[in-house]
Parts: sequence; structure tokens; C-alpha cells
Amino acid sequence: MDTSFVKTPEVQSLLDKAAGLNQPGGDSRLKTIVRDLIEAGAEIIVRHDISEDEFWHAINFLQKGAPEFGLLVPGTGLEHFLDLFMDAKDAEAGLTGGTPRTIEGPLYVAGAPLEEGDVNLTKDPDETGSLYMRGRVTGPDGEPVKDAVLHVWHANSQGWYSHFDPTREQTPFNNRARIKLSADGKYSFHSKMPNGYSVPDGGATDTLMKAIGRHGHRPAHVHFFIEAPGYRKLTTQINFGDDPHAADDFAFATRDGLLPVPQRQGDSAYINFDFQLQRAAGADDEHLSSRQRAEAA
Repeated sequence: MDTSFVKTPEVQSLLDKAAGLNQPGGDSRLKTIVRDLIEAGAEIIVRHDISEDEFWHAINFLQKGAPEFGLLVPGTGLEHFLDLFMDAKDAEAGLTGGTPRTIEGPLYVAGAPLEEGDVNLTKDPDETGSLYMRGRVTGPDGEPVKDAVLHVWHANSQGWYSHFDPTREQTPFNNRARIKLSADGKYSFHSKMPNGYSVPDGGATDTLMKAIGRHGHRPAHVHFFIEAPGYRKLTTQINFGDDPHAADDFAFATRDGLLPVPQRQGDSAYINFDFQLQRAAGADDEHLSSRQRAEAA
């Protein structure tokens, strides 16, 4: 059947009613968005002749997979699409330059200790080499960014993040910190070497990836937020450029300019990486998004 079926008066009337367009209350913008979502879903059903069994199988998958939505969103490319969309809007507005943004992922934990100087991120034992990372945070003219706070978090050598570790062997803020930078914009930290990881075996994300012929692996990487008065907040991460999955990250976080190759000496690695921020147009630019994030008890 042709998707023109969705444009018939009966179906269009259903979509209007389902989105509340014939009701006086509610948010008009949300009504329009909901209507477009339902119509897009209806067109997919018709275009691919989706059966009743297939439809409810998909609903069941989403219900069971709800705890992994934080992985499904990057794995399906939607989180990276948001970055591409924001980049395009920036370019349209003439906002260029600065360190590329990339996905946050689902594993940030709010409230990490605020520290200064050369910070040791790793609080728990880990039988692996060490990572040493340092650099500067500057503005668009190369000026040091004052009063900046750099949030940093990464996995341990087993690929587990503290707070989310199913082995429960890590303290809540292992390999996590907020670093208050000095007036010269310099930062430095060291930690036990992070490793790449795979999505949970047999989980919703793994099931989907295998069904479409993809893998669920991420390279070794380190996450960052940077916020400072007068500058746009930056959400980004660096992937280790020599990791086998650096060019094939299931979460699409790899971007040009975010692939430093560590200088390796024995079992330790050294990365020098500078961040450049854009100026904020207003106070809203300075703050993290309103995404719901985990908090340690």
C-alpha cells in the first residue's frame, strides 16, 4: 500500500485528535511535534508493511530495553545527529572554531569532588599503567580562560565506570573529578589507564546491534565538560587515536580534532591536549543541558 493512505481524511483526522489539536488546552508546540512523530510512525508502518506482530515485538523491545536508552540513543546515531544539527545551526549563525563538541553519553555522575592542581582521578586500586594528561583551556583569541571548571570522567581498566559498575568494586567517584583551573587556563591530571568497553552482552543495545550487523564496542576514551563565565559550555571527549575502535566507534563519538595518539612509555601513556572555547551569547550558553544525570548517594 502507498503511504498516501496516511494522507486520507480519516487518518489525518485521527492524527489531529491524537495530538490534541482539536482541544484548547496544552502546549501548541508540543502538539505539533507529537503529531509529526505519530504521522512519521504511521508512514513507516505503511511503507514497510509492518505487521501487527512486528509492531508489538518492537514495543516489547522498547519496554524491556528502557534501562538501556542511554546506550540505544548514541548507538542508533541520534546523539551524534544532535551534535551535527547543533554544528549546522552554529555555522548558519556564523559561530565557528573551538574544540569540537561530541556526545556526552549516559555515564556522567554529578557532584564529583572539586579539586585543584595536578589531580589524581583514580581512588581505587587498578593493576594497569597510568595515563597522564595535560593542556590549556583558551578562548577564541587564545586567551587563557579564567575560573574554568573542567569535569572529567572515564572507565577503569576493565571498561567499567564508577557508580555504574556491576561488580560494585569502585567507590562512587573513582576516575571522576571537577578540576578548578588556575588563571593561566592550564590543567593536568593522572589516573589509571582507561580501557574501551562493549555494551552489556545480551542487553537491548547488543540485541539491536547484532540484528543489524553492527558491533557495540567503544575505544578507550576520556569525557569532558568545560564551563567558565562568559564562555559557551563544552561537552566533548577524546578517543585514543591508536585504539582499534577509534575509527569504528559504535556510539559515533569519534570526530576530527578529538583523536590524540598517546605517547606511550612502557605501560604508561601521555596526552597533551588543548581545549578552545567559544564566547557565550548569554547566560544559557554557559550552563550544562537539562539532561537528567545520575547522582551518587
